[in-house]
Amino acid sequence: MEVTDVRVFPVDEEKLKAFVSIIFDDCFVVSDIKIINGTNGLFISMPSKKRKNGTFRDIAHPLNNETRRMIEEKILERYNQVLTEPRAAIGPVDGRDEHLAGSESTSDIFSI
Repeated sequence: MEVTDVRVFPVDEEKLKAFVSIIFDDCFVVSDIKIINGTNGLFISMPSKKRKNGTFRDIAHPLNNETRRMIEEKILERYNQVLTEPRAAIGPVDGRDEHLAGSESTSDIFSI
């Protein structure tokens, strides 16, 4: 399994730094990954769903630490690249899924 694309959509919030979509083997996408600025630095939060009792449960996640580390490294590497790229034509992202609906201007800029 290979991460073949990482799409980063920065947001201007204190803790939440970006939404991310990753594509595996050019055929499977995982959206709504978040980059969070925590007390020990940046980390990724996998997509989750809020339960009735108020807790959250991941709906997609790696099954082992090696895979988690690989995904996190690819995402944070791409996030750091995005921060250094010119962003003149990029506005705020209102909808998390719009970047996969064919919006060439934003997704092409952030593709690897």
